[in-house]
Amino acid sequence: MTIAILGLILLALAFDFLNGFHDSANSIATVVSTRVLSPRTAVIWAAFFNFIAFLFFGLHVANTIGKGIIDITIVDKSVIFGTLVGACGWNLITWYFGLPTSSSHALIGGMIGAALVKSGTEALVRKGILKTVTFIFISPTVGLFLGLGLSLAVYLLFKNSSRFLVDHIFRKGQLISAALYSLGHGGNDAQKTMGIIASLLFSAGLLGEKFYIPFWVVIVCHTAIALGTMFGGWRIVKTMGQKVAKLQPIDGFCAETGAAIMLFVSSAFGVPVSTTHTITGAIMGVGSRQRFSAVRWGIAGNIIWAWLLTIPCSAAISAVAYTIAQKT
Repeated sequence: MTIAILGLILLALAFDFLNGFHDSANSIATVVSTRVLSPRTAVIWAAFFNFIAFLFFGLHVANTIGKGIIDITIVDKSVIFGTLVGACGWNLITWYFGLPTSSSHALIGGMIGAALVKSGTEALVRKGILKTVTFIFISPTVGLFLGLGLSLAVYLLFKNSSRFLVDHIFRKGQLISAALYSLGHGGNDAQKTMGIIASLLFSAGLLGEKFYIPFWVVIVCHTAIALGTMFGGWRIVKTMGQKVAKLQPIDGFCAETGAAIMLFVSSAFGVPVSTTHTITGAIMGVGSRQRFSAVRWGIAGNIIWAWLLTIPCSAAISAVAYTIAQKT
């Protein structure tokens, strides 16, 4: 393994760390905003379940990222460098402005930008890209309806119970729902970096003739995303936890459970969905159960614009980074 490849692996793990840092809001915003857990305890709780997610999920998403977005035969060190700079750059920009955008789509945009500069549109795997872009709209929509449906069902079930009893039950229940969501987050998001590292190793001839995900890559990627979650992106936690909709423990339970269901299903089918989009949609669904105006749709609109800009902006940053890498 050369110094250049080792450096790119470390850059990929830096992206994975930023993914956890940026997306820690997804895992802990609801459980912190409902005051079920303190911020410090919440990040440790989420980080633990991020790390052990590899015990529960296959590597379908990692394989999709590794060979289902761009033609793996055009991958080289410059393509990986451009991809990671584009993804990391966009993550840092949106973190600074407190926008919960998708690290997944930033990574995919980075891959597309570098591949387009190197080989044009022929380098793109249209089927994989179409599936991913389609889920930009599907995942928050399904998250919204799952959050809304669970919220309606749970409120109906407990309509005659005292507020004290409901609060007591769902303060405990939210520990379970937050754990499930963190499992789904780790199971889907950490695999994206696995796919990048494995494609780099494959292009360098270090995996032999068959593409696969080495076990050591699985472990280091889950470790990096867990560490990123422990450091936390508090600007985004504030946006997710209170600016989209005010939440009670029962609401947090429904939002996290609905989002977790969506992530478990998408991971099983190897679809690299945005955990950010999914939980945001679920929070909107839960908030709209109270009344339509309970959701701050202006804030939601800003978030949606950031979603739509993620792939083209990260692709643009990646294209510039790839061009610089080629000239140096």
